[in-house]
Amino acid sequence: MTRARGFTLIELAVAVAILAIGTTAAYRSFDQAQRGIGGQLARALAAEVALNRAAELRLPGMGPLPERVSLGGIDWRVEVAERATSAALIEATILVSAGGQPGARYVVVVPQAVR
Repeated sequence: MTRARGFTLIELAVAVAILAIGTTAAYRSFDQAQRGIGGQLARALAAEVALNRAAELRLPGMGPLPERVSLGGIDWRVEVAERATSAALIEATILVSAGGQPGARYVVVVPQAVR
C-alpha cells in the first residue's frame, strides 16, 4: 500500500489557527498605529496655536490677545502665564487646550520692552 502525500486535517487546522492568531495581532497593531497617528493632527494644531501665540507675544505693541482661537475646525483655549526673570526678561508659558484633544505647552522668553 502506498502512502498518500499531503497534509492531514490536524496539520491544516493548526496552520489555520496560527494564521488567525497572526492576522489578529497584525490587525490590532495596525489599529493602534492608526489611533496614534490620528492624535498627531490635533497635537500638531495645538503646537501651531502655541507657536502663533509666541510670535504674537514677540511683536511690539500687541494689545490684549484673545483667549480662544479657532484652528483646524477646533476651538482652542490659550492660557499665558508670565513671570519676570532676573535678566529683565519675561518668561511666558503658553498652554493650549481643547476639550477631548491633546494640547501643547510652549515657553518663550521676550524682552520686557516688547510687552
